[in-house]
Amino acid sequence: MELTTPINITPLPQTLVYGDGLLFLGSCFADEIGNISRSLGFNAQVNPFGTLYNPASIAQSIKRLHTDTPFSNNEVIRVGEEFYCTFSHNTDFWCPSETALLDKVNAHLAEAHNHFVNAQWIILSLGTSWAFSEKDSNQIVSNCHKLPANRFNRSFLTANQTVATLSELLKTFPDKQFIFTVSPLRHLKDGLHENQLSKASLLLAVDEVCKTFDNAHYFPAYELLLDELRDYRFYKEDMIHPTDQAVHYIWERFTEFAINPSEYPAMKAAEELKQILQHKAIFPNSDAYRKFESYKLQKIKELETKFPKVMPLVGR
Repeated sequence: MELTTPINITPLPQTLVYGDGLLFLGSCFADEIGNISRSLGFNAQVNPFGTLYNPASIAQSIKRLHTDTPFSNNEVIRVGEEFYCTFSHNTDFWCPSETALLDKVNAHLAEAHNHFVNAQWIILSLGTSWAFSEKDSNQIVSNCHKLPANRFNRSFLTANQTVATLSELLKTFPDKQFIFTVSPLRHLKDGLHENQLSKASLLLAVDEVCKTFDNAHYFPAYELLLDELRDYRFYKEDMIHPTDQAVHYIWERFTEFAINPSEYPAMKAAEELKQILQHKAIFPNSDAYRKFESYKLQKIKELETKFPKVMPLVGR
């Protein structure tokens, strides 16, 4: 008896390995999968501008990573009475002064630029076809920062527009492999029908570019959650975001799709060490804890020796 609708996913012809540079950009889904990969010691950077949603904002961010053009004072906006940010970043970057903001965003940019230059894999999670542009500059923004709605125009990026945007990226960086996903998270503020139109436009666009470019690949995260895991028990209480169980299931399918099986032993060892590092001491002055600390250091050394390409897990 089949109690689900299994999705057959063909592994990539070229799969990633430890030591490859990975850059995750886009929706909350990029955060989830990207952070799992980091926690297992992959050389991954996740959303250096914060969460991004529409293809135009994601493309703008990649261009900024490529040029490494520092952010300047004329890009700073005031948010509320006490904070500053830019339209290229999300609310995690709010700072109490312009100086603090520019120091923060430019430090992130410099680090992300170096990572991007050497990255082999760019994983993009597209969230919505709806975009907002500031009326004064006509520039599409990554985040409106809760500013007055009359300051922005709302527009729909057609499939053809998204194809053009993504195609430019693929032509500009033919040496990098792009993995596209469409985020399964619904944008209820757009309305359910408008959300469906938005996702459909993204799916059509990604399908077109993957048919056109050899370095473009599609991972069906959208279908895995909405079709294979078609049950509200896989959603958190907001009925929008997937549970940890659902995220880890999708990660397992991503592993089968994108990661070379030769890396599975290293991943298993990294997962075991991650569990050890998450242990919290109840009695830190006990002999048992001192023995545990000695065991932990031994496991760290074993991982470093046996799998030297795994990034250090301490502090991740």
